[in-house]
Amino acid sequence: MDDAEEVKRRESAIDDAIAAAEAAVKSSASFPQLSNDTLLRAARGQPSKHVPVWLHRQAGRYLPEFRAERLKADFFTICRTPALACRVTLQPLERFELDAAIIFSDILVVPQAMGLEVQMVKGKGPVLPAPVRAPEDMKRLETAPDIGKTLGYVFDAITLTRHALGGRVPLIGFTGAPWTLMCYMVEGQGAKSYYSAKKWLYKHPKEAHALLQSITDVCVEYLIGQVAAGAQMLEVFDSWAGDLSPQMFAEFGLKYLKQIAARVKQALRERDDLEVVPMTVFPKGAHHSLEALADTEYDVISLDWTMDPQVARKRVNGRVALQGNLEPAALYADEQRLRHEVKQMLDGFGTRGYIANLGHGMLPSHDPAAVATVVDAVHRYSNSD
Repeated sequence: MDDAEEVKRRESAIDDAIAAAEAAVKSSASFPQLSNDTLLRAARGQPSKHVPVWLHRQAGRYLPEFRAERLKADFFTICRTPALACRVTLQPLERFELDAAIIFSDILVVPQAMGLEVQMVKGKGPVLPAPVRAPEDMKRLETAPDIGKTLGYVFDAITLTRHALGGRVPLIGFTGAPWTLMCYMVEGQGAKSYYSAKKWLYKHPKEAHALLQSITDVCVEYLIGQVAAGAQMLEVFDSWAGDLSPQMFAEFGLKYLKQIAARVKQALRERDDLEVVPMTVFPKGAHHSLEALADTEYDVISLDWTMDPQVARKRVNGRVALQGNLEPAALYADEQRLRHEVKQMLDGFGTRGYIANLGHGMLPSHDPAAVATVVDAVHRYSNSD
């Protein structure tokens, strides 16, 4: 159990940060100067004083304070309310010495922007009541939505959170990958294997490409908007990349992942007011395509826990930084074993061009104390002082 005074301190710190951020936004103040740039240095292959560490789903149900917020508001209300999204984004930063924040949102805001309803159903996860089951259903989609109007709440949350962070760590923005988003849009919910979506690739390849291209166009504009709002790094989550064969991934997955990185980077280069931020791709399960992914414009490839770090290092041959890949179940271990697992991971990856993370995401049953152990172990084992 957390000490009551410590809980009160954390809540007060977040309240103060949000209040100051709201005042800064109102006055159109510049963003605070970044004091901890280890994440950005690692993403660019530069040396840093320690390996940076953050965790997928670091703001989530394993934290009592997040569960308390969910009692007051449903999932998408939190996503759509900038002050609430900012609050839950900050929660893990008040507990742990993490080296990055990632804006609290969901990959399925993109299908919502394209006109599909998405519900978060207790015990089932995301559900799309009217999925795109067949090609003729594509006419229901808004393929060129007004991103500022449909997803402006994400941009507002990013701007508010960037100010609320006060420059202590970078803020990451993200989107789902086209193939992964297509899986949900066709299946209507999560599945063990996305056969309805895969059927499109074989039975309706032309229409599948059209759908993937439409999703890609939205993702590109969405990511550019996140950088304009204040995101300092971007990640593209392809959670179901491993469901495709190498050949099908090359045609229906990689093609659009490459396009996203190239188009976003080019758009940022063409704007004098925006920085070309590092980009990460997380193609879970697509071990077969590491070399091809390393030849894209992504700066970082995030790996799941089934990939050997030393093998991955050899295969990418210094072309990109790597992120990952602690098995999430390792957080159930006792402290000694968990520290051993972290050290083994660091020994495999090395300390240059590497960002420590999980091989997937935090689980609701994880103990927050395990996160503190992971963060401390990464910093302790990799500190160059």
